[in-house]
Amino acid sequence: MADLYYPHDYLPMPLQDGYGFQPVSPLKRTQLTTGRARQRRAYTSTPTQASISWFMETDAQAQLFEAWYHETITDGADWFYMKLQTPLGVELYKCRFTDIYEGPTLVAPIYWRFTATLELWKRPVLPDGWAEFPDFIINSDILDLAVNREWPEA
Repeated sequence: MADLYYPHDYLPMPLQDGYGFQPVSPLKRTQLTTGRARQRRAYTSTPTQASISWFMETDAQAQLFEAWYHETITDGADWFYMKLQTPLGVELYKCRFTDIYEGPTLVAPIYWRFTATLELWKRPVLPDGWAEFPDFIINSDILDLAVNREWPEA
């Protein structure tokens, strides 16, 4: 089956209002008889839940969203790729709906709001190894400016 994509050319990205992520815990915890607990990482790849809202400015956008949901991603059962803003920036993420969306809800005078929870295939974090270089992470905007502005032309 071919990869499925959210129709970004026709529909808006999710709203920032109420936008948030809730990672599924990768930890397993065992309570010991001494009162202490032992915990360990059980999984290295865990999904993340994202609370999403869309604000459709036209009836046509609302119609397209519902048709795309129903036909293209099989009423939310299929995985698809969608641009989402995370601390890593705006990137494509593999996701799917956890259940049907709420809406359309009329927002006066003629707008439509949809809300849903998406499950992201993996948690949006930097790749392994980057934690060893905190200066590069914190100063990445300065490095980006320096490299792109001051680097000699090749």
